[in-house]
Amino acid sequence: MIPTDLRGRTFLVTGASSGIGQALADALAARNATVVLAARSAERTEPVLRAIRARYPNASASFLLLDLADFTSIRRAAADVLTRYPVLDVLVNNAGVAGTQGLSRDGFHLTYAVNHLGPFLLTDLLLPALRAAPTARIVNVSSVAHSRARPFDWSLLTTTPSRTNGTFQDYADSKLMNILHARELARRLAGTGVTTSALHPGGVATNIWRSLPGPVQWVLKLFLISSAEGARTPLYCAADPALGTSTGRYFDKEREVPPHPMADDVALAEQLWRNSAAATGVKGC
Repeated sequence: MIPTDLRGRTFLVTGASSGIGQALADALAARNATVVLAARSAERTEPVLRAIRARYPNASASFLLLDLADFTSIRRAAADVLTRYPVLDVLVNNAGVAGTQGLSRDGFHLTYAVNHLGPFLLTDLLLPALRAAPTARIVNVSSVAHSRARPFDWSLLTTTPSRTNGTFQDYADSKLMNILHARELARRLAGTGVTTSALHPGGVATNIWRSLPGPVQWVLKLFLISSAEGARTPLYCAADPALGTSTGRYFDKEREVPPHPMADDVALAEQLWRNSAAATGVKGC
């Protein structure tokens, strides 16, 4: 059961200006946690902060400027976090995109930059603060869509991608990368007190579908759950003591479930790590 009082623990949630991230930040603030709302728009996040502070006057909630499509922004944000919060208890890599076109500021396919390479770099840069906590968690919000993944086109993790359009296949592949990232991190961080998990939040009516045509979005959202419902499994993975030292696992509906067999491919996870490290300049943990 998730504690009703998380006072003294600090959580950083990416993509917290709307959707699952907003709902998760609200749920954590309601439990007296210190919450860092990371997003690329201060203007869009300010109303979220005002609402949290109005509902929970004693809440400790703050904004962090973070654009996961810009490595410079990620490095600047991480440096800010390490200064403001030298001890970080939980990092929730929640932000994501689907159906986007074009390249990131650094020249990478936009879907893979935001959904995988950006979180990969951010996680690595924040490891000193996570390691400083007595126990810490890294939570990657993935999707059941990972089961539709295909063998990776590794050029899409370079600045010479084979294409720049964003398809559902790219979304599925990037969501598999989220699980592989969590599993490889679990292996590399074994014995450190930092654990990892990946999860499917459910089919949620969020802004991740904003690149789809308006009528398609409207119809799709008729069949999706609310952001508050979608935040339940991320909250479980971030804060439930029942997980204890569990690491590298995949969750759906607040319980562990087996992911697609590709997520169990250790060699694939290691290759993804190597290629991601080369793309982002990460030296390894």
